[in-house]
Amino acid sequence: MKLSLIRRERLFASALTGPALFIVAVFAFYPILFSFYLSLHRIVLGLPSLGQPFVGFENYRELFQDRIALRSLTNTLIFVFSTISCELLFGLGIALIINRSFRARGLVRAAVLVPWAIPTVVSSQMWRFIYNDKYGLLNFLLFGAAESRYRAWLADPFFAFLGIIVADVWKASSFAALLILAGLQTIPDDLYEAARIDGASAWQQFRRITLPMVKPAILVALLFRTMDAFRVFDLVYVMTQGGPADSTNVLQFYGYKKIFAEGLMGYGSTISVLVFLITLTLAVFYIRLVGTRLFREQA
Repeated sequence: MKLSLIRRERLFASALTGPALFIVAVFAFYPILFSFYLSLHRIVLGLPSLGQPFVGFENYRELFQDRIALRSLTNTLIFVFSTISCELLFGLGIALIINRSFRARGLVRAAVLVPWAIPTVVSSQMWRFIYNDKYGLLNFLLFGAAESRYRAWLADPFFAFLGIIVADVWKASSFAALLILAGLQTIPDDLYEAARIDGASAWQQFRRITLPMVKPAILVALLFRTMDAFRVFDLVYVMTQGGPADSTNVLQFYGYKKIFAEGLMGYGSTISVLVFLITLTLAVFYIRLVGTRLFREQA
């Protein structure tokens, strides 16, 4: 009787989770596996007569000998490290401010989320206008009406790359702030009151109470923002198109150009698989190593 009940519960659980697992398999696992399959073939969209010959890991060998691909990988790593560092720092600062009690706090909290709520394509176009060499806001703020001194910021490799970093930090810092704010609101006020009675300064309260208690929220923000930053595409597509001279190329955009501009489906899929593997490795590292150690400390 008991075994029959357990079996019915398992069947019921399978019936409930089955549709969700099927959708995940169709829309997540299948594209990943198919991309890996394409990466093992040489496929040129403009030359269908060549067929789809199997080349094994030849595309991967070419990828690690491709100078532009290696530069795109370097740009991606620099972009991820720079944006994540700034976003977590600014997000923590914003969260600490809006966690306090003051007038119109609800309005300020809503305003903080506006950059995150704006679609990336729209915010990218906005920043492109800001950096414009003829009517951009940045030139006007720096040089006023002296148009002869206006600079083409997005035509300079250094400032173009710095520009997409600033645009991403502006947009995503509020998302990190929202996650960290959720962690701050779980900290009991009694801890701060006891610390103040013991004579702890504001810095000591932050270092001994706030930071340790908010670490799980920071980890979640770090995980989500790292995966998003590695898959950056629309920001580069709208603002710089990977230029000037491939200085702002990132892996995801370079893969797009290989597939849709040059028609190299197999080689472009290889780049997509590389981005997926890097993102998956980082996610597993955060969850299994950093996350396990963090929650062990909390216990």
